[in-house]
Amino acid sequence: MADEWIEQDFVVGRELGMHARPSGELVTLAAGFAAEIEIGRDGEWVSGRSVLSILSLAATQGTRLSIRSRGSDAREAIRALGAVIAAATD
Repeated sequence: MADEWIEQDFVVGRELGMHARPSGELVTLAAGFAAEIEIGRDGEWVSGRSVLSILSLAATQGTRLSIRSRGSDAREAIRALGAVIAAATD
């Protein structure tokens, strides 16, 4: 089970989208998990541990982002990262 990808979608809630600060929050949070983490938009997947890669997704408010993860703490990682993406405060 730990080798299977788990995936969930989240909608960007921040008025300014996923700019540098929330992207940095994602990367910092992702570093605390053992699971492999990727974030995607429209079929393009990037590392959840790279600020520049996350910024390249150009996710504005209302954009649907997917998080996929695999590893021993994959579900916890998705839940925590999804909360950052869906947060309504900048």
